[in-house]
Amino acid sequence: MRRYFPFLEWIKSYNTLLFKGDLSAGITVGVMLIPQGMAYALIAGLPPVYGLYAAIFPQMVYAFMGSSRHLAVGPVAMDSLLVATALNTMVVLDTNHYISLAIFLALFMGLIQVFLGLLKFGFLVNFLSRPVISGFTSAAAIIIGLSQLKHVIGIDLPSHSLIQKTLQSLWQTTDQIHWFTLLITLASIALIFIIKYFSNKIPAALVVVITTTLLTAQLNWNDQGVKVLGFVPEGLPPIQLQAISLDEIYQLLPMALTLALVAFLEAISIAKAIELKEKKETVDSNQELIALGTANIVGSIFQSYPTTGGFSRTAVNHQSGAQTGIAALISAAVVALTLLFLTDWFYYLPKAVLGAIILAAVIKLIDIKYPYKLWKTHRDEFFVLLFTFAITLFMGIQEGILLGTLIALSLMIYRTSQPHIAVLGRIKGTSRFRNVLRFSDEVETFPGVLIIRFDGQLFFGNHAYFKKHIAEHIAEQKNEVKFLVIDAGPIHYIDASASNTLENWIQDLQQKNITVIWVKAIGPLRDIFYRDGLVKIIGKRNFFSNLKTAIKHIQGEEIPIIEKRISNQNNLK
Repeated sequence: MRRYFPFLEWIKSYNTLLFKGDLSAGITVGVMLIPQGMAYALIAGLPPVYGLYAAIFPQMVYAFMGSSRHLAVGPVAMDSLLVATALNTMVVLDTNHYISLAIFLALFMGLIQVFLGLLKFGFLVNFLSRPVISGFTSAAAIIIGLSQLKHVIGIDLPSHSLIQKTLQSLWQTTDQIHWFTLLITLASIALIFIIKYFSNKIPAALVVVITTTLLTAQLNWNDQGVKVLGFVPEGLPPIQLQAISLDEIYQLLPMALTLALVAFLEAISIAKAIELKEKKETVDSNQELIALGTANIVGSIFQSYPTTGGFSRTAVNHQSGAQTGIAALISAAVVALTLLFLTDWFYYLPKAVLGAIILAAVIKLIDIKYPYKLWKTHRDEFFVLLFTFAITLFMGIQEGILLGTLIALSLMIYRTSQPHIAVLGRIKGTSRFRNVLRFSDEVETFPGVLIIRFDGQLFFGNHAYFKKHIAEHIAEQKNEVKFLVIDAGPIHYIDASASNTLENWIQDLQQKNITVIWVKAIGPLRDIFYRDGLVKIIGKRNFFSNLKTAIKHIQGEEIPIIEKRISNQNNLK
């Protein structure tokens, strides 16, 4: 039980001191969640109250099942954008149908996350490289910002997830901009940043919400064309299951899978970052999948759309003194009390202010420093980032994350298929062997002997490369090569294709009077040699534990008894 419900472990030592930290953090994050939740619901194309629904039960479930004690679960900008992207491509009958699809998407992605967690597929996150995520996140941040144009400039714009279509719609309606609404937006953004400049502990978004709501109500800004939130339903969300057709389930599958992985990546990355600060290793990737999935499943029953761990809220939660999941329960209670008693207060809240809150949040998601660093240090990965960024902006969210990942994996395969190959020589006066290109003036080589180090596994994708480049090095030698010494230390595996190539290649070299000697072959590699019959072809006497002994053998010197024993082992294990 403790494996699936980590709270059973920390609850045993819970005390008043921990509660003080949780109480402070819980209230702070709960207050922060109210304007954020409503703003993020607008990104998803949902009525603002659904952002508050998503801020209650998912984080309550995570408090009991999550392996991180600080992660703040709830609605986030990225997932909200993905929801809107998915549903805007479907045939939607009316608002209620749209809401039903969004809520079902939470159930669908939750089931996928739990399934992956039970199968221990938490490692899948490792295939989403940092350049891909950075490019995807920056592009998504721009799309999220543009999606709020209709709120921040006060005109009706069709929702698009492609930048060119959004800009085209904006160009056609520039004469309709409501300048007073735009002024409210800019003033709200400025106020948010000014408050944060002086103190991160002050809930800047809530201050702006209260201020602008009061001003709108007193000065009748809504009569001047400023669009307000209007009626927000009072009370906790009802328990209700969504009726979805099989055809709609099929259409939602690609986005549900994308959401499941992206949401998991967001949560696990921020949880790991906090874990490093705390110097405590508690986060379990597979349990995080199960916890987040269960949170979304239960949340969907209570009218929640897809949720995950939020970057900004988690940082505030940690900074405010959160110690356990009790802080999340307190946050949920704050939102629930707001739904029960305070919804009337939001009637005069300008929608432009919610747009301003979103813009202030997503600006931080656009990362400039990391691409610049990649340009200086890893230019090939910079182009992976740039490709992902461009595809996400101009082709779509799903296409960006999918094609970006494929390009990153292709780059990895390319590197694996062409590992580094070094010609080694002995540093003068020592028994150490190094790359002759790096230590050209300090190493000595041996006439008729070529020492090669292959820095990677041997498999079907690179065995031809291995054979070709060693042949080139043999041809480049001034003296005729009699001994080819392979430093096999970096080679941890040889597959069937490479084994077959080695068999024919070694026999060809032997016919040319070139003896192939293997050095530093690890146990599993020697097992493969033995099973594939390569030991008989190479000869047991041609295996050595180090280069020094191999050179002594080639030069006819007496080698240590232990090396003779290694060479004469029946299975070379």
